[in-house]
Amino acid sequence: MKWRPTRRYRHATMSRFSLGTRPSAPDPRTAAAVPPVDVDTTDRSAPSVARQDPTVLSAWRTSPARLARLVVGLWIFGTGDALIVRSDLGNSPWTVFAEGVSIHTPLSIGVASIVIGFFLLLIWIPLRTRLGLGTLLNIVVIGVAIDATLLMVPEIAPIGGRIGVLLAGLALIGLGSGLYLGTAHGPGPRDGLMTGLHDRTGLPVGVVRGAIELTALTAGWFLGGTFGVGTVAFALLIGPAVQMGIALDRRVREGGLRRPPGVTAPTG
Repeated sequence: MKWRPTRRYRHATMSRFSLGTRPSAPDPRTAAAVPPVDVDTTDRSAPSVARQDPTVLSAWRTSPARLARLVVGLWIFGTGDALIVRSDLGNSPWTVFAEGVSIHTPLSIGVASIVIGFFLLLIWIPLRTRLGLGTLLNIVVIGVAIDATLLMVPEIAPIGGRIGVLLAGLALIGLGSGLYLGTAHGPGPRDGLMTGLHDRTGLPVGVVRGAIELTALTAGWFLGGTFGVGTVAFALLIGPAVQMGIALDRRVREGGLRRPPGVTAPTG
């Protein structure tokens, strides 16, 4: 006759020696108090903060409205730059350089500006500066707009007309800057160079930008580019002009130009 363990004996033996094949239910009093360890609760498939926040604009993804503002703003900028060239009173520093390159090459001023822009992107590589859609369009659209405007606008002889064209060019550059900067499609080639050098050297932005502009101006002047009172006027007035352009663009985007108090829209 074989001996068989009773149910009570089997239960006592498993309680003492078994590793536990049936996990017991967690105690609700301690389950919430003791969090699990070595468990990665991060959802790595979740979108980034920039994607979750609709107010953060992408430098590559765009919309028809943003793209239109970008292209129009860059074209206006290039038109203003060409008017400054047509005034023959002195170009902006980088256009002095582009004109100097065009004198010694078969390139036009606009094409020389495009070539210089892409060359600056090569300097971005060691600086690890990120470009965007606006970076590439900045180079191409402004260069094309410069050549197109110079073909359409004839040379101006009277000094009064040349001063007027110079001031109009500065105003257009400010307006164009406000339009395309507000789209947040990435920095232009010169702006990216400035921020990249600032990050790498730790020098103030004003010092870095001043050194870049002075280098371009000096090189262009030695190459035969036009330096004059227009260049000085550009250095002094471009800041306020861009600031006004940005303020105007922001005002239009936030609800349009408001009418003065007491003025109603025409009817009938």
